[in-house]
Amino acid sequence: MTGRAHAPAAGTILNALANERGAAFAIDLETTATVSLDDSRTIDGEIDGAPEADTALIERCVELAIEQYGEGDERATGARVRTESEVPLAAGLKSSSAAANATVLATCDALGVEVDRLEACRLGVRAAREVGVTVTGAFDDASASMLGGVTVTDNTEDELLAHETVEWNVLVWTPPEQAFSADADVETCRKVAPIADVVCELALQGRYGQAMSINGFAFCGALGFPTEPMLEALPDVAGVSLSGTGPSYVAVGERQTLADLRDEWERRDGTIWLTTTRTTGAQRG
Repeated sequence: MTGRAHAPAAGTILNALANERGAAFAIDLETTATVSLDDSRTIDGEIDGAPEADTALIERCVELAIEQYGEGDERATGARVRTESEVPLAAGLKSSSAAANATVLATCDALGVEVDRLEACRLGVRAAREVGVTVTGAFDDASASMLGGVTVTDNTEDELLAHETVEWNVLVWTPPEQAFSADADVETCRKVAPIADVVCELALQGRYGQAMSINGFAFCGALGFPTEPMLEALPDVAGVSLSGTGPSYVAVGERQTLADLRDEWERRDGTIWLTTTRTTGAQRG
């Protein structure tokens, strides 16, 4: 009883820390989960390339998925789960959401059951809340990863407010340092709630580029990240923002414009990807 699934990373349009409404878009970098079910009554997780990393999230995802979809199958009381990822940890690119989505779907694949993807997404969000890797619940990030394209959400109700398929070129710069979203200064972020309200309205109008640029300046200020990478991108790109709680920055626009921007961003330490959005979201198999 082995299953496999993969889910993409995501970039930020609106950070949900200010007013618990968020918006994100899927990026063509992915995390893969492999789940092997057994009757051991224990669940062991492993993150490829990170032997000391906390595996509580993926283990809880398997546990909840077995409870929800296993229907008392005594052959599926335990599991081994392993994730492999192109998405750096604690970089603001929604690695936890991608891992949760991939793990839940891989467990369902092992069980041989078909599930509603939003229901599966909410199960991963529940796991993230329970193990403490998220402040907001990250339904915005998780839904973008699960469904592909752009999603706008209300994270207080895990409600999908909008979903649109988009095909954008994306430039991602990830500095070498890490920033864990659970450690973010929520009280400071809430001070920019009036700006976040404007960003949400722009996102609901489909004005995603403007929305993410405004979000970027607001949250660079709230979280103490430099605005220089954004200023280097503007006004040529369609939109640019700090992604999540950092330290990554994401920009969208014409491919040649992003290639030129890559030359600017490469002067700094870190990793650069010139990629695209993902339209298909998470997939089994």
